[in-house]
Amino acid sequence: MGILITAWTNRRVTKESVIYSYGTVLLDLLSGKHIPPSHALDVIRGKNTLLLMDSHLEGKFSPEEGTEVVHLASRCLQYEPKERPNAAELVAALTPLQTKRDVPSYLLLGIKKQEEAPPSPQRPLSPLGDACSRMDLTAMHQILVMTHYKDDEGTNELSFQEWTQQMRDMLEARKRGDIAFRDKDFKMAIDCYSQFIDVGTMVSPTVYARRSLSHLLCDQPDAALRDAMQAQCVHPEWPTAFYMQAAALTKLDMHNDAADMLKEAAALEEKRQRGRGS
Repeated sequence: MGILITAWTNRRVTKESVIYSYGTVLLDLLSGKHIPPSHALDVIRGKNTLLLMDSHLEGKFSPEEGTEVVHLASRCLQYEPKERPNAAELVAALTPLQTKRDVPSYLLLGIKKQEEAPPSPQRPLSPLGDACSRMDLTAMHQILVMTHYKDDEGTNELSFQEWTQQMRDMLEARKRGDIAFRDKDFKMAIDCYSQFIDVGTMVSPTVYARRSLSHLLCDQPDAALRDAMQAQCVHPEWPTAFYMQAAALTKLDMHNDAADMLKEAAALEEKRQRGRGS
């Protein structure tokens, strides 16, 4: 049984002073009012135990139990420290009085339990979200391969003048990266996607997501998280960017943050579905 221990902060704390402080708290709990420590023993002496007890405790204890607890409080409040019980003696005295174990505090205090709010409905996860929640990187890879670049629409508006040889080389690097990603050569995919990204003429959230997953599969969660965050910067309401962040955060053992990202991604998925349905 846990023992409530308190001590005045403006005094030097000793084992004996802690026991004395416990006695004052015990008496306050029993009587239902604050009794100055200097008057505590005078209050106890010559009083009927039942008259000392808080009326709210009526029926919660037997007269024998009440007498024993008051007696214990008086021992704790003795003026001479050597006459007070030690912690082991307190436990030995209180343990037999604990007849109800593992009873919720609201039942012991006679308080009606507040009804718990019903759990909010769980948002359904997309296939990518489900794979992410299970940390099934293989399934995540298959989904990113299948979705290709359909979510990149509108992220780049290039003029005719920008279709230079450099641009063609950059797109060729992305194509090589796609082939390596499809074939699960993730180190090669990272290299090729990096060539595409470093040129900077085009930005592609899908490339960042694919390179993020490639980093995860190469056990590089920090780099994976950076790429997933870059994907979000390019496409702020793209659920995939949040799912990739959730996966990277899970790998980094940041599980609370990962759960928040999963919820955010699911909310964005739901918003997207509502937009399509309207």
